[in-house]
Amino acid sequence: MPHRHLYLRLLRASLILGALYDLGYALAMVAFPQVPARRFDLPLPGEAFYLWLMATFLCMLATLYLVAARDPRRYSAVIVVAIVGRTLGAIVFGLAALRDPALGGLWILAGCDLFFALAHAATWWPMRR
Repeated sequence: MPHRHLYLRLLRASLILGALYDLGYALAMVAFPQVPARRFDLPLPGEAFYLWLMATFLCMLATLYLVAARDPRRYSAVIVVAIVGRTLGAIVFGLAALRDPALGGLWILAGCDLFFALAHAATWWPMRR
């Protein structure tokens, strides 16, 4: 039983950290788009609308993370989607970086998504019963 409580605390922490990461990135994309573009050496889209759209989705995702962090057992489906989504995000970022070496900054984002996928999985898996 003590292990379950530890895993629960770690899972909640990883979900909250994931939410803060997504909210921070969404804010940066809307308020200071040149900052992440420079940091990750990525081109900005021609229309700001696309950044706003991605920021909206990131805010929605962050909200789901916070709901799941509040009651991980009740919202375990959200956690599974987060694990799968972060894993797919890491793969997509990695494939894009492999396809175009000029997008090398995507490796950092791929690593962040993979980190969250593994953190969520490692803390959720032992508690799923």
